[in-house]
Amino acid sequence: MEENVKQPLLERKYYEDCPGCKVDQAKELSEGQGVPVRNLFIIWMVVLCAALPISSLFPFLYFMVRDFNIAKTEADISSYAGYVGSAFMFGRCLTSVMWGIVADRYGRKPVIVIGIIVVVIFNTLFGLSTSFWMAVIMRFLLGSLNGLLGPVKAYATELFREEHQALGLSTVSAAWGVGLIIGPALGGYLAQPVEKYPHIFSKDSFWDKFPYFLPNFIISAVAFVVVIGCIWIPETLHNHNCRNESIDNAEALENGGSVASKDKIIQKKENLLLNWPLMSSVIVYCVFALHDIAYQEVFSLWAVSPQRLGGLNFTTDDVGNVLSISGLALIIYQLTIYPSVEKASGPIVIGRISGMISIPLLQSYPFIALLSGLAIYIVLSIASVLKNILSATINTGLFLLQNRAVEQHQRGAANGISMTGMSLFKAIGPATGGAM
Repeated sequence: MEENVKQPLLERKYYEDCPGCKVDQAKELSEGQGVPVRNLFIIWMVVLCAALPISSLFPFLYFMVRDFNIAKTEADISSYAGYVGSAFMFGRCLTSVMWGIVADRYGRKPVIVIGIIVVVIFNTLFGLSTSFWMAVIMRFLLGSLNGLLGPVKAYATELFREEHQALGLSTVSAAWGVGLIIGPALGGYLAQPVEKYPHIFSKDSFWDKFPYFLPNFIISAVAFVVVIGCIWIPETLHNHNCRNESIDNAEALENGGSVASKDKIIQKKENLLLNWPLMSSVIVYCVFALHDIAYQEVFSLWAVSPQRLGGLNFTTDDVGNVLSISGLALIIYQLTIYPSVEKASGPIVIGRISGMISIPLLQSYPFIALLSGLAIYIVLSIASVLKNILSATINTGLFLLQNRAVEQHQRGAANGISMTGMSLFKAIGPATGGAM
């Protein structure tokens, strides 16, 4: 058995025509070099395109549903807004495992490219929605046909060396979190441009007929540029029948395991649903996903609702300002502080601490509503920054646990299961949050 342990470290076999082997060989040659900035940029832009459309609608969704004239009373608007918000996650829940399997069979790159193209098409059409049902259908199709988030987490794990994997997945979380913050900021600043910028957008123009098209168009334009750039990104999936066992075993030894224990893990993990390290992290991820999406929708609805309904009576610009501050702080934290914190304490410990701190933080929000003037902006911005940093810390740690619990040939499917559970819980979140 000892010979079997040592042999893989002495010999690493690469297949000339295998894109995954080329990436692994490049990682081996880059040993001792600095952080691969180009790879970080690739991950950042791809994830940002996937994240921007998800929550960009929340600041203007209340007004959009109001303009559809489907709600019988003003209080019903939030309930209908919740259905539109849930449609995306419900669609993604139905197809995430399928996209994960496709990524394991045909590669990460095709799924990523298809996902961004879907953003370009259906996010644009959502901005042109003229009825409640058109909006719901466009959001459903955007969610069900965009399956890149699960595979891109596997992609980030495979694109970086072991010592940079935490930074790679931290970049996924950072870009995701920033997208979920910049998206609403764009929605807040650019929705209803005729009312906000009458000197640029004239009355009775195209922008007046479709007041919520501009933020969606900007997001689709960014996605179009990124999908062109994706032509040159590398594929990480191995295309040969025999997986490069020498590399797998070497990675196992680097992680502190032996080949004997690794063989047991492989057998145990062939059925992903019986892989407890994976499924336990997925369950926790689902719980926090429900928490996050409910918070995002309730926060925006709460902020823009009139004070007589318990809201803050903020404008969409006010919401955009608060979320922009949170996004900037999140970028700085994820790219500079989190990798060191994760290395020092591990993803589980820092996740537990972040979860415990989140409880009193959220309980403070009703008291923030009692403030007024400049104080409410300052305190609310600080609370929003802390909330998003804690959320990103938990999610990044769970990403690491999920991708380290499986091998490459199952990583896409594993992330698909994670995305399915997360999407199901996030589909529940906006509907229940909006109704509450």
